[in-house]
Amino acid sequence: MTHARPLPHTDNDCLQPTRKKENIMNRNATRIVAVAASLAMGFSLAGCGGTSADSDKGHVYLMNNKAEVVDQYKELASMYTKKTGVKVDVQTGAAGTYDATMTSELAKSNAPTMFNVSGFDQFAKYQKHIEPLQDTEVFKMLNDEGKAYSYTIDGKSYTLPYAAEWYGIIYNKKIIKDYCAKDYAVIKSADDIKDYKTLKAVAQSIQQHKDDLGLEGAFATPGLDSSDTYRFTAHMGRIPLYYEYKDMNTTFSKTIKGTHLAQYKDLFDLELKNSPTESGLISSKTYDDVTSEFALGKVAFYPNGVWAYSQIKNNEVADDDLGMLPYYMGIKGEENSGPAGVYDASWAVNKNASEKDKKATLDFIKWMVTDDSAKKILSQDMGFSVPFTTFTDKFQPNNPLTAAARAYTDAGKTEVRSFTIPDQQWQDDIAAALVEYAQGTGTWDKVKSAFVDGWSTEWANNEESLGSVPEAQKFDTK
Repeated sequence: MTHARPLPHTDNDCLQPTRKKENIMNRNATRIVAVAASLAMGFSLAGCGGTSADSDKGHVYLMNNKAEVVDQYKELASMYTKKTGVKVDVQTGAAGTYDATMTSELAKSNAPTMFNVSGFDQFAKYQKHIEPLQDTEVFKMLNDEGKAYSYTIDGKSYTLPYAAEWYGIIYNKKIIKDYCAKDYAVIKSADDIKDYKTLKAVAQSIQQHKDDLGLEGAFATPGLDSSDTYRFTAHMGRIPLYYEYKDMNTTFSKTIKGTHLAQYKDLFDLELKNSPTESGLISSKTYDDVTSEFALGKVAFYPNGVWAYSQIKNNEVADDDLGMLPYYMGIKGEENSGPAGVYDASWAVNKNASEKDKKATLDFIKWMVTDDSAKKILSQDMGFSVPFTTFTDKFQPNNPLTAAARAYTDAGKTEVRSFTIPDQQWQDDIAAALVEYAQGTGTWDKVKSAFVDGWSTEWANNEESLGSVPEAQKFDTK
């Protein structure tokens, strides 16, 4: 995301941590803090169509969970009302209060006609309020990846993903180019890094010669402060899950074996041993700390996603020097894959709204993804790569990491899919086990147990409390 989303990461990809070092301060932070503060005090931020609204044409009421795009949604609302006469209201729930606000608003007679869904837990919680959309014109406008990420039960698709993001191993092209010019280099160019074996050889060589290269390490520190653990649980943890599901020919299972966790361990160890920080100290390293290591040109590699661009830019790494590798771990077949994609942010339509309001809402969504001015706001101003077929290259965010990630698909590589993970507890338990492993007070078996045993435990808990789990389908190898 060209995000300034200052929140700890959860399964709702891809939220960003709160603290920002001065040298990587997002220039929108002051505005966002003000917005979040007003929302936390209970004020709703509404974008109303104004006096030109015509009640006979229906009403659109969007419940939004992204504080950083309130102004853009209000602009869209005003534009649409001026164009059509349909009133559009936007209310935003503050971080940590969205579910409570949603529960309150859905109980009202004038409930939201559309709302954000982020993560399967939210979908399960609100499913009884969500209209099936698989037969609508807007659903058919989703690209194949967007359709694949729509939450589907019994053949009915309920959500419209509206923001595609990618994560992998970000790298500094200039550092790699400088390294390749040395007589000790093990590659001739970054293009030679096409598998884990090569990545490992390059990282170890850079670490060995870091003083000559003017670096502090090959990889940014694998920080395990709570602000940074999502990179190793919600993100890196999804890579072995993807390949295990592929082996099983399924898109969901309540039990897993951790078939490819040995390869996950290899990459984690590579990062751990070739970063600026001693292994025993990584639990105190925050998201800001490790982002700063990369943004200031102190390391060559930084596993993270496209949203990190907002903290990297305007520092020591030029836009043209930003590249992205897939999460190479040594899993068979990974050379044919690109970075991982995540499409967690979705729109849903309230099935309990009047037919007139549902039609008005679907028309508003269609306008947002077909009107050039609206598409520009979504892609350029909000910074979303929107997974609708109407968003050509002209309507993509100005983010070099997004461009780098999308280039793999253009080259025929398969996008690694980010399958749903259970909940925050599963992530927290893995993170705690990783800290003990890094500090030498725990074994890798504990990490594997948190990953494998915790998976079945948390899905069982979720099924009991939420009443459903994701629908298993055959794995699409396209």
